[in-house]
Amino acid sequence: MAKTATFNKEFIEKVKKMLLEEKAKLSSELAKMTKKNPNDGSTTKFPNYGDTEDENAAEVAEYVTNISLEENLEKNFRDVEKALEKIANDTYGICKYCKKPIEEKRLLARPASSACVECKKAIVQEI
Repeated sequence: MAKTATFNKEFIEKVKKMLLEEKAKLSSELAKMTKKNPNDGSTTKFPNYGDTEDENAAEVAEYVTNISLEENLEKNFRDVEKALEKIANDTYGICKYCKKPIEEKRLLARPASSACVECKKAIVQEI
């Protein structure tokens, strides 16, 4: 397993605080738009505006939008949890592709980053 890039303790504590704040925010946002489902965790809440055709159309449109938003929030939540695990395991700040240290500026901008700027650019250009 790769060792954490050489960051000072203050930097790691700052990033950890940012990640914990982001985790709380994401958790709160997910709680607003989902309900617990005993079979598979949670599902997007279906809005209820009424029974008219216009209200039903608005409900479906909001539901479809919320499903996509929920998936994005869940992905970000998982990324934050992984970053916190890496801090705990002393493997934080190493690019998962090239195994080089991720720049501090990038980690301050997006603490859950798992790739350096160069690798991320290469991946985005491939898509």
